[in-house]
Amino acid sequence: MKLSNKGRYGVRAIFDIAFHSGGKATQIKDISRRQAIPPRFLEQIFQDLKRAGLVTSKRGPRGGYALAMDSEDIRVGDVVRALEGPIVLAGGVAGNGNGDETSRVVTEDVFSELSKSIEACFDAITIQDLCDRGDAHGVRRAPPRRYVYSI
Repeated sequence: MKLSNKGRYGVRAIFDIAFHSGGKATQIKDISRRQAIPPRFLEQIFQDLKRAGLVTSKRGPRGGYALAMDSEDIRVGDVVRALEGPIVLAGGVAGNGNGDETSRVVTEDVFSELSKSIEACFDAITIQDLCDRGDAHGVRRAPPRRYVYSI
């Protein structure tokens, strides 16, 4: 299994919202700047995350994306599955008719077990855990966004 940029960027983007937003909507341009992720790619990622129910969106000058639930309730595995699909090492390869189906079953069982272990590792880490690690590593939080009102 190889985690694509989409999966990696998605985890970073969700972490960014949880860590820097203070519960408010965060604009793609801000996430893009802080995480060095192309904004167009982030837009695609957020559409998938929104479809999966992990983020919500709000239009307008105070709009952007926010977590759809508490950061303690979102697991890294949820984000990866939303963007990459099932976490698997084996693809259920059919036998070729040469009598090797039995040995293939043995190895596919091992890959299936490994897939479950990897998925459990992803599910053991919440977005809040990432925020706690950010604090432990001294990552500076973004200052609160200020709005300028003109009349």
